[in-house]
Amino acid sequence: MVTIDQIRKLRQETSVSIIECKKALEEAQGDINLAKEILRKWGRDFAGKKLKRETKEGLIETYIHPNKKIGVMLELGCESDFVARSEEFQKLAHELCLQIAAMNPLFLDPKDVPEEFLEGERKIYREQFSDTGKPRKIIEEIVEGKIKKYKEEISLLSQPWIKDETKTVKDLIDGYIARMGENVVVKRFVRYEI
Repeated sequence: MVTIDQIRKLRQETSVSIIECKKALEEAQGDINLAKEILRKWGRDFAGKKLKRETKEGLIETYIHPNKKIGVMLELGCESDFVARSEEFQKLAHELCLQIAAMNPLFLDPKDVPEEFLEGERKIYREQFSDTGKPRKIIEEIVEGKIKKYKEEISLLSQPWIKDETKTVKDLIDGYIARMGENVVVKRFVRYEI
């Protein structure tokens, strides 16, 4: 039997609706950690369904670092003006600006990284392993593994979130999609640094 205190605790920790918290706790048989995992899975499933919906509303968020040497401008889209004006949506926009300021992503998604950009990195990695005596096939597998990791590091959505490295930025956005019930899309961003 799930108690009110368990539901309250899960709601405070996740900001998910009381009904969803109760369902997750019932499925997890009262285990709060398992209920959090269930909510994450439901959030991903829910976010996946919302991805095809248009995001014609949104906001432009800016951030200037206290030293006045780093600035970020972000365009974050959503489906309705109501959500765009919500405190929760604005908090997400601010979190994303902080992420961009701290981690300096060059691209939005790993699939956006151009092949020409990666070819220079491949040459560097091949050069590093050329004197190891390893077979060419093994070197190519290592190089491709390093390229995959590099693409994740320079792409905003695949970067670990600076406030909780167990989540990626995409996981963070998917959590907000699940809570707000609307598709949320990072349309574009720019980072300035002196």
